[in-house]
Amino acid sequence: MATAAEIVELDGDELETRLNETRRELFNLRFQLATGQLDNFSRMSHVRKDIARLLTELRAREIAEAEGLAVEDIPVHQAVARQQAEDKKLGRTRIPAAERRAAERAEENQDAEDEGAGAETETEDEVEDEAASTGTVTASAVAAEPAESAEPADEDVKDVEEEG
Repeated sequence: MATAAEIVELDGDELETRLNETRRELFNLRFQLATGQLDNFSRMSHVRKDIARLLTELRAREIAEAEGLAVEDIPVHQAVARQQAEDKKLGRTRIPAAERRAAERAEENQDAEDEGAGAETETEDEVEDEAASTGTVTASAVAAEPAESAEPADEDVKDVEEEG
């Protein structure tokens, strides 16, 4: 997803290329929607908004050219230039919110993996000792005991025959 600040920095040819690519992407998303293959429905609205941003920038440049203004004199470009100068002066770097959230999620996942890897695994004997103290049946205890047969024993069959 392109931000307005990124779009302002593109030249005319790059804008046209990006616009064609985004329109193609929207076409593909619509095709996926029609065939039932679209997984991320919100992507369509993001792409539509990207197209609107690109068209807005192209139109602003077209108006500026008609009025005889330089690209740098377009009000949106002036605002972006002021913001970038202020950021540079203060030593800030702008990171889009989506990138920040992705970095935070990656860091949380890494922390969770680190905690999971550091945990000691209990041995089978420790599990059985704990189960014995609490009265719980473990899978290994069930496997060790002979299972009762689902078929009736021969004695049961004879008893039934004598009664019948």
